[in-house]
Amino acid sequence: MLDTTALHRGAIAVSEYRCRFGPHDLPFPELHDAYSVSYVRAGTFGYHTQGKSFELVAGSVLIGRPGDEYACSHHHHGGGDECLAFKLGPEVVESLGAKPAAWGTPCLPPASELMVIGELAGAAADSCKLGAGPAHGLAGPGLDELGLMLAARFVQLVGERVSGVVRATPSDRKRAVEAALWLDAHAHEAVDLQRTAASVELSAFHFLRVFKSVVGVTPHQYLVRSRIRHAACALVEEDRSISEIAFACGFGDLSNFVRTFRRAAGTSPRAFRNRARTGRATSRRARLEFRRDR
Repeated sequence: MLDTTALHRGAIAVSEYRCRFGPHDLPFPELHDAYSVSYVRAGTFGYHTQGKSFELVAGSVLIGRPGDEYACSHHHHGGGDECLAFKLGPEVVESLGAKPAAWGTPCLPPASELMVIGELAGAAADSCKLGAGPAHGLAGPGLDELGLMLAARFVQLVGERVSGVVRATPSDRKRAVEAALWLDAHAHEAVDLQRTAASVELSAFHFLRVFKSVVGVTPHQYLVRSRIRHAACALVEEDRSISEIAFACGFGDLSNFVRTFRRAAGTSPRAFRNRARTGRATSRRARLEFRRDR
């Protein structure tokens, strides 16, 4: 039995696959319908493609190429497996600048460079399933950014990259600043990497690198911090409930907002509001007393 959960749609589509097949289930032929990079989160399985067989374990990365036939088996482990799959649109694949031979690599064994990104992606996926939504959740990169990072790191590891390091040009820097302004203005919306890159007419991969180089954080990190900033201002200036402010500022649910705010501010939204308002009241009284003394 195979359970599929779609977590994000777009030029980088993200799905979680939970397979419960065992040793007695016969493998059957399947076909990759897109370029993909899949991170094995748990379990093991046999992967048969291009006339070769591979054993994938937790931390391995499976590579898909459109038109390639494959089959999966579970002869050595009856507990199934769990994978996080990133399907890449043609424009994303082109932006990675990989030679065609790179996508002929069926899989990669566990590597620290990939596992760190894969585990971050797994945590972001878990946040999505808890109701935070694809553009909300952890204060780190979003799922689409992590998928792009995983694919880019794969290309670097197999040594089949066409172009070298991309340096930000004056035009790129201007676009990064424009993108930051756009993100700040749309922070209350469910925006993703592809939409943000499109707003400044850059490919997703080039935009991600340029933005981080110029601004110092990833677009998703900047988006979350913009939401926190807007929320902090609203907590001080407005009388709306904390949950209303959380939703209005773009957070998917109250618990996610409270966790993210506490991580950033070191205190809960309610305590922040009380402290800020107490401080304002004290400052106001001090100003009035100063004026009377004069």
